[in-house]
Amino acid sequence: MGPAIENLMASSQYILGKPVEDFERAFAALHGMKYCVGVGSGTDALHIVLFALGIGPGDEVITAANTFIATAEAISLTGARPVFVDVDRATYTMAPELLERAITPRTRVIIPVHLYGQAAAMDEIMDIAARHGIVVLEDACQAHLAACNGRYVGQFGVAAAFSFYPGKNLGAYGEAGAVTTNDETLAGKLRILRDHGQSKKYHHVTWGLNDRLDAMQAVVLNVKLPYLQTWTGDRRRHAEKYDLKLKGVGDVVTPVVRPGNTHVYHLFVIQTSRRDELQRHLQAHEVQTGLHYPVPLHLQEAYRFLGGKRGDFPVTEQLADKGLSLPMFAELTDAQIDFVCDTIRAFFG
Repeated sequence: MGPAIENLMASSQYILGKPVEDFERAFAALHGMKYCVGVGSGTDALHIVLFALGIGPGDEVITAANTFIATAEAISLTGARPVFVDVDRATYTMAPELLERAITPRTRVIIPVHLYGQAAAMDEIMDIAARHGIVVLEDACQAHLAACNGRYVGQFGVAAAFSFYPGKNLGAYGEAGAVTTNDETLAGKLRILRDHGQSKKYHHVTWGLNDRLDAMQAVVLNVKLPYLQTWTGDRRRHAEKYDLKLKGVGDVVTPVVRPGNTHVYHLFVIQTSRRDELQRHLQAHEVQTGLHYPVPLHLQEAYRFLGGKRGDFPVTEQLADKGLSLPMFAELTDAQIDFVCDTIRAFFG
């Protein structure tokens, strides 16, 4: 890592440039896509595509109720209205059978979220979107290299948004994101919009955004990208061991993989009715855990104006009350996984 960063510092070319272009080409190729446009974050990636599509006040954008607020924020930043759909009880991603009910004449875009590293039910979602003539933008911020029926995420919708936040499966040393697409016109528009609407320096064909991928982050990502497939395999093996060791332990429910999916386990989220007690027990034994996400979006103060109330999205609310994220990263050892699972088993007696 050191020499690559030192070379960039010696060049003093910190904005866009060759490191960003190199990463864009490599990341697009890895996901079987034609184009990748580096931006400042996963939130920027979602927002800039909606911006490029002309989404604005009076429009509605449907997304999953169970997601990080950034998905909804990107919609709100355009002036459009987020519309939430509950998730599948087994896989935690958008429930296709509920999606069609949420569509109105104002629906312009559907954003399925590939949550925790698992692809949403993209074939069903794409069929519904096609019947109604609605654009699909994939939120793949937690799902690098995840797949659905043999196709990588990003290969379904008009574009996909990725995040390289440090904790992601492919993480930068700060904020970073990207959009992948096979649409040449859209990719060209995104490159202009991310750079203040410039077609070339000081020639602004439109007003745009400051959403550029930092060259320093691109350097870091270029060094780490060749290891992503190996790290992904490691995560999947860790998940298999967790599944095996936690089978039949208390009321613990481990993640369910949708048939045909390749789960990349950005997070390994279990469910238990004794979530808070178990988290305290694990903390007492120096096992770090996380809550993703303890307050559903429809119950957040920021989205009170949508009129949401408890009971509107029961599966999402159940996950908020029962979900616990266990340690999951490529470098986990078998001994560490054994310790976590033995500690959980001891809690349940």
